Amino acid sequence: MNIFFNLRGTIVRQKAEDRAAAVMSPPRRSSGSHGERPSTETQQKNNSSNSGVILDISALKMADVDSEVPPLPPRYRFRDLLLGDQTFQNDDRVQVEFYVNENTFKERLKLFFIKNQRSSLRIRLFNFSLKILTCALYILRVSLDNPNDINSNPCAIIRNNSWTNTTELQEINWDLIFWVNRRVPVWAIQVTVALISFLETMLITYLSYKGNIWEQIFQISFILEMINTVPFIITIFWPPLRNIFVPVFLNCWLAKGALENMINDFHRAIQRTHSAMFNQVFILICTLLCLVFTGACGIQHLERAGKNLSLFDSFYFCIVTFSTVGYGDVTPQIWPSKLLVVILICVALVVLPLQFEELAYLWMESQKLGGNYSRHRAQTEKHVVLCVSSLKIDLLMDFLNEFYAHPRLQDYYVVILCPTEIDIQVRRILQIPLWSQRVIYLQGSALKDQDLMRAKMDDAEACFILSSRNEVDRTAADHQTILRAWAAKDFAPNCPLYVQILKPENKFHVKFADHVVCEEEFKYAMLALNCVCPATSTLVTLLVHTSRGQEGQMSPEQWQRMYGRCSGNEVYHIRLCDSKFFGEYDGKSFTYASFHAHKKYGVCLIGVKREDNKSILLNPGPRHIMAATDTCYYINITKEENSAFIFKQEEKHNKGLPVTGLCDAPSRLPVHSIIASMVDQATSYGTVAIDLQNPDPAEETSKLTIPTENGAGSRRPSIAPVLEIADSSAILPCDLLSDQSEDETNQSDEEGSVGSDFVKGYPPNSPYIGSSPTLCHLLPQKAPFCCLRLDKGCTHNSFEDAKAYGFKNKLIIVSAEMAGNGLYNFIVPLRAYYRPRKELNPIVLLLDYPPDNHFLEAICCFPMVYFMAGTIDNLDNLLQCGIIYADNLVVVDKESTMSAEEDYMADAKTIVNVQTMFRLFPSLSIITELTHPSNMRFMQFRAKDCYSLALSKLEKIERDKGSNLAFMFRLPFAAGRVFSISMLDTLLYQSFVKDYMIAIARLLLGLDTTPGSGYLCVMKITEEDLWIRTYGRLFQKLCSSSAEIPIGIYRTESHMFSTSESQVSINVERGKEHRERGDSWKEKTAHRNSTTSDQSEHPLLRKKSMQWARRLSRKNVKPSTRAERISQQRLNLYQRSERQELSELVKNRMKHLGLPTVGYDEMNDHQNTLSYVLINPPPDTMLELNDIVYIIRSDPLAHMPEDSQVGQGRNTKNQQDFGTETRDETHL
Repeated sequence: MNIFFNLRGTIVRQKAEDRAAAVMSPPRRSSGSHGERPSTETQQKNNSSNSGVILDISALKMADVDSEVPPLPPRYRFRDLLLGDQTFQNDDRVQVEFYVNENTFKERLKLFFIKNQRSSLRIRLFNFSLKILTCALYILRVSLDNPNDINSNPCAIIRNNSWTNTTELQEINWDLIFWVNRRVPVWAIQVTVALISFLETMLITYLSYKGNIWEQIFQISFILEMINTVPFIITIFWPPLRNIFVPVFLNCWLAKGALENMINDFHRAIQRTHSAMFNQVFILICTLLCLVFTGACGIQHLERAGKNLSLFDSFYFCIVTFSTVGYGDVTPQIWPSKLLVVILICVALVVLPLQFEELAYLWMESQKLGGNYSRHRAQTEKHVVLCVSSLKIDLLMDFLNEFYAHPRLQDYYVVILCPTEIDIQVRRILQIPLWSQRVIYLQGSALKDQDLMRAKMDDAEACFILSSRNEVDRTAADHQTILRAWAAKDFAPNCPLYVQILKPENKFHVKFADHVVCEEEFKYAMLALNCVCPATSTLVTLLVHTSRGQEGQMSPEQWQRMYGRCSGNEVYHIRLCDSKFFGEYDGKSFTYASFHAHKKYGVCLIGVKREDNKSILLNPGPRHIMAATDTCYYINITKEENSAFIFKQEEKHNKGLPVTGLCDAPSRLPVHSIIASMVDQATSYGTVAIDLQNPDPAEETSKLTIPTENGAGSRRPSIAPVLEIADSSAILPCDLLSDQSEDETNQSDEEGSVGSDFVKGYPPNSPYIGSSPTLCHLLPQKAPFCCLRLDKGCTHNSFEDAKAYGFKNKLIIVSAEMAGNGLYNFIVPLRAYYRPRKELNPIVLLLDYPPDNHFLEAICCFPMVYFMAGTIDNLDNLLQCGIIYADNLVVVDKESTMSAEEDYMADAKTIVNVQTMFRLFPSLSIITELTHPSNMRFMQFRAKDCYSLALSKLEKIERDKGSNLAFMFRLPFAAGRVFSISMLDTLLYQSFVKDYMIAIARLLLGLDTTPGSGYLCVMKITEEDLWIRTYGRLFQKLCSSSAEIPIGIYRTESHMFSTSESQVSINVERGKEHRERGDSWKEKTAHRNSTTSDQSEHPLLRKKSMQWARRLSRKNVKPSTRAERISQQRLNLYQRSERQELSELVKNRMKHLGLPTVGYDEMNDHQNTLSYVLINPPPDTMLELNDIVYIIRSDPLAHMPEDSQVGQGRNTKNQQDFGTETRDETHL
């Protein structure tokens, strides 16, 4: 064993060589004869001769083992392979530790003192404490020191005596400057601290050494350390120098640097950073303190040889000097102290301006960035985050006005996160006290977690992500919105997201959001419904805007007061068991509850949602029985919680209550007034008083007979009551899938119709992911792409213009830049299964660029849908696409014109083109989409129309009052002729308070089709319907007969637009005086306007508008002279001649193109009318001729067998192709 231990190195070395040899040459196998193997004796002899070969013998044995040896366990195989030896099973294992950093003494010290965040923070804190301790010891030494004491250094005494004997006239005693009286305990502590600081400095210098020793030595911090520590260390070895002066107060600068480094290490340790503004302010304060402390200590010490100032007097002198006050009561007396003051002032003049400049720059940058929203505020206050790519003043004001229009959101804060610098106009708006206390602007990106942290996204109540619709590349804008939504969801998964997307094909990327509004979906669906349901865009826009119903109430015009009052209606919800409006109708049918709630309370019940079902049903029909747990959706001026119920029994004892009707006239129905106190409660959003009577039995209402002058034997003498429980025999059957009556009529018609070739089914091809399936009228077979081209013939037909097709119904022309996927939502509502076949209008897409095959594949299954390449500024293209046979022309805003150098000029081309068509085709209904709502005042512009000027004045007044719907009185908007998608931004904003608004809007527009939910349609009041007289009776008639729910009226009135030059200047304040003249004239005119119904039977020029214009004109307007009348006649002649000239132009172009001119009726002009929408008018509103009533019709498929729903949709093989023969049989 001794030999083994002595030869340990040899054994290990030989073991390594044997392993290398084993790797280089594989071990030999046994030949099978035992004689070739070494004998046991030989092995023992070798072992006895040299014990160091013990390992070699064992290795040899392992090398000769047969191949049948069991394989190594898996845990050892890879290790042995790396070691190069696959034979040793019992080999020694060595544990190896791997270090991230270099395992040297210097690196370990550097890791502890510098690299490690927490340990270096402790070291810097200790260093800072040492520097503060040295400064405190210096102050202690100064307070204990007395220059008059004789206890000084002997060297100083000798020098002092010699100095006094030689020069007695010298005032400066330098010994008092170089020598101080330092007591032994203070000296001991200062030496200890200096020794520790010296060793630490040398160690840090050694660890920070990078090859240049002079760079380390000449650092200011190193020099200061040497000045403050080396003298104390020398005094250890030379006691006479213990009282030498050492400027220990300079350690304050070292403490300042240590504090800055300590704060940086602290931020690294906690992974948080303060703003640069905070750091700069902190550095500035530290610099000022160090300057003052250095000056005070230096002057006090130098003045020991002069005036002998105290430390407090020196501090007072420095403060007075640096503040530029300079009282002069304390001044230095000797030139060294004066020189020090000069040096300090020079240093302050150099250092402080740089610090202030940096601070000012950071302050300006922080103003651009907007600062932070503190965590404390986020946890104690409620806030929402608005993420936009660029913030415009219109977008901001729309959001703020709509968001803060709700009373319960008044305490919320809005944090705007925008990557661009704040605009000057936006900055001015945010400086208004109304918004400055509630809106915080942060410049940053939603893709950065630091900016989301600044906005405290994880604590926000909601996050609104809006797209930039003014971008030329709308797809790129959607991509940015998608990334912002993903980033917000990743950072704050629990924060509700409200996302606005532009193109429908990108909608499925943000399906995880709580609420999504796709702009093109809503836009095209709304424009499509505008063609069949006039002013649908105005109806929906008024419903999604928050209004008090006070717009236009000071106007003398009756239609403006009624229109403004009804515009305050919005959609609200309440549980049936909690409602006083609908609580008594538990167990009753839906139509019964809707009619009686409108009759009694003036509210319009439009939808319901079961507790166990998430889908909202609009007008589920009379078979739906109301339950206590149902959620009711109704239209009213305000929600039920803000309503006060005043019954008629109480009114008898309170006759002094200001109760007035909507039309300022007594009513014959139980509801005398829908709103009684909105004027008084407008600014405070208080309650709405509703007058109630004990409702009369329904049998009495059914005894309303037809007036004798309108009587007819074919009509029923009364209106049937609305049943509490639906009777299946009372409901008219409505099977829109079979359309048997239409088919029979078509077959018996000699002229024929193309409607018999249509089938009902779901479109086979959807252009994008996420479109809601809708049952539509379809072709039995897909039309070839060549047949979809309107202006070019093909092998299947030879038609080259709209006249050749011989359509029976008027055309609907859509002018767009390109065929986007959003156009699919324009076609689907117009081809929905509930549209009668005979009323389907042909659709012509007038596109700037031809569509691709993907879009054609999606529309080729719809009947009577064509496209044509052309623009609206080309008269030939308009005539070829059949504009003279069209009833509606929809002009869609083009993407390429949405951005302009001047923002509001983006609509210039569209407005001028539409104005041209308005002059060329005055009878055409043109529906225009604009980028900016403020430009709608230029639609159908008449420069000399004083009525339009008066409306402009009224709009300004309403805007000054804070109305969100100031533009509502513009005639094109009121008539539904103009629309801007930005008006629907409020739909997304309202969803924060009303989470059901998007779902209801999609159902109204036909974007979603929920089984059992109704759809929006219209009916027209004819002369045969005027016997119903009032809107309340019409409500009962529709509910009892066809289970339809009316929600509003679209009314058109004849009007005279004066062009007198003398009435251009309008003073609307005269209108206020007109309203305050008394109640007699008001009651008289209100009674006339609310009771008479023959105004529409005999269209007259409205005298009220002329009276209004005269009363709003200037006081000193002279009566029209003969010269003015002659000029008016000349103007009329000029207008007629201009119209004739335009007519000749159109006819000449039609002849040039080979088109017949018979259909062009240039004299059919409907410009002298005004139209407006009345949402949920009171029951006593009189019906007028040509009123169009918006109704929600119940779903005809809700209670039908499933076989009948799909039978007709599947039976397409027996139908004939939609060929040229059928088209030839039709005529215009």
